[in-house]
Amino acid sequence: MDRLVVAPDRSQAVGCRVGPDGAEKLRCVIITPTQPAARALTFPSRGSTFHGYLALPDGAGPHPGVVVIHEAFGLTDNIRDITRRFAAEGYVALAVDLFTGHSRAVCMAGLMSSMLTGREPSSINDLSAAMDHLIAQPEVDAERVGAIGFCMGGGFAIAWGRRDRRLRAIAPFYGTNPRPLEAVRRMCPVVGSYPGKDFTARSGRKLDARLAQLGIARDIKIYPGTRHSFFNDTGKSYDADAAKDAWRRTLEFFAEHVRSTR
Repeated sequence: MDRLVVAPDRSQAVGCRVGPDGAEKLRCVIITPTQPAARALTFPSRGSTFHGYLALPDGAGPHPGVVVIHEAFGLTDNIRDITRRFAAEGYVALAVDLFTGHSRAVCMAGLMSSMLTGREPSSINDLSAAMDHLIAQPEVDAERVGAIGFCMGGGFAIAWGRRDRRLRAIAPFYGTNPRPLEAVRRMCPVVGSYPGKDFTARSGRKLDARLAQLGIARDIKIYPGTRHSFFNDTGKSYDADAAKDAWRRTLEFFAEHVRSTR
């Protein structure tokens, strides 16, 4: 006999399982609210046309905005889902496909070269162009915009956050720091989340210490026992407890530094 268990979100559905005696099977159904309006779009940058994914909250606005920066896998369904989750929280969210028109391998090779030489990745210009497009939307309050990035995108968020004064806060997840680290002296507020069992944990600790010295608002947390991409609920390293806490911290930090009016 099946018994239906209704879970309002993915984190509460984790415990659903088949009983050890096999007498009762638990089936989980994740009930989600109405999905935010979302659409694919394009925007210009550096003489090319880039693709993106825009999700809109209910209401006329103006709403705060968030630029969502993907990891090395590109603009995946997971990144689109995160974009919609921000819209459900009242943000106009734009996810950018930084690999538009190029192979992933070529883009990653360029990134690695930039990291080794300390040069700023050219993708930072594309993120600035994405910001231009986002704040041009009538639903967006141009004075209240932040960014979130994962892995490669987390490193981009840090590099971008130190130079674009339009960003009121950033949320890097398992991202690396720019070289030299002193470049963060003009950083906007940061809420960072790092896995304990990953090389980026060292970056998180160094960033936390430097931002503390500079007096820049930050909330940097290392999650012991977690691995790279712990926030990606479609991957093998997903950690439900850490992901839930990191999302809560991100929303609370953004509520203070992005959503609020100055």
